[in-house]
Amino acid sequence: MNSIRLSVEKLGFELPELGSPAANYVHRVRVGDQVYVSGQICMQAKNPGPLGKLGAPLSTSEGYRAARSAALGLLAQIAAEVEDRIDLVSMCRLGVFIASDADFTQHSEVANGASDLLTEVFGTHGRHARTAIGVHTLPAGVPIEIDAIFTVLSDVKKP
Repeated sequence: MNSIRLSVEKLGFELPELGSPAANYVHRVRVGDQVYVSGQICMQAKNPGPLGKLGAPLSTSEGYRAARSAALGLLAQIAAEVEDRIDLVSMCRLGVFIASDADFTQHSEVANGASDLLTEVFGTHGRHARTAIGVHTLPAGVPIEIDAIFTVLSDVKKP
């Protein structure tokens, strides 16, 4: 059986450790076969980062890498929900929030960082509907926050 964690490691990344929510919410909620994952921010060396907005001082390529980093948080959450079983997961929707200056217009290119990683991990089950939205600010000063809806293809059997 191939796992989410192993697929991520084959791509040269590592799933982040699951932390506690920063406020009065949970990281994920399962309703039937749908898993709603709360916003995940980009991280560098276990800290929020990079910091800043797209357009100035951050480039589109830095935003792409930050979106990939935030997607690792989504992957860690869904891996925990399905006991790391990649065969149980299909993507539905991805929301990408991008802190950017007023002149920035390459939101789709930045959001591709998360979309590309998710399809690299899940293959055709990683294809999804997506919204990329420019915003004024995000938590901790990061440029990217993403949330997602996954479908669990069958129930995980508990011992």
